[in-house]
Amino acid sequence: MGYIRKNSPARAVAVAAARTAPKGSPVVSAVQRPHQKEVMHRLRRVEGQIRGVLAMMEQEQPCDAIAQQLSAARKALDRAFYEMMACSMEMEVTDAPNNTVLCERIAEKTRLMAKYA
Repeated sequence: MGYIRKNSPARAVAVAAARTAPKGSPVVSAVQRPHQKEVMHRLRRVEGQIRGVLAMMEQEQPCDAIAQQLSAARKALDRAFYEMMACSMEMEVTDAPNNTVLCERIAEKTRLMAKYA
């Protein structure tokens, strides 16, 4: 599952479409595309940061400057992960047929966050 910013119009459209569409309908997969594009865009920016770090190392720039850029890249990856997980949890809430299933799905997402965070 992908990611859309919390207050974006795309998220509002995605949530509305997911709520009204039958489970497994083509609308749900079309809704996922904007999520995926945003995550991919974020990861491409991180990729650029990592390439910049490599260039800094090749140019033998100071370690503190390199460390700062590594920290920024790490934080960007963490943010992408957490926002993707938040979106995933939101989609589970809208798709859950009852509270028991919802609790199971949320517990699974929580386990994933604890494992990879």
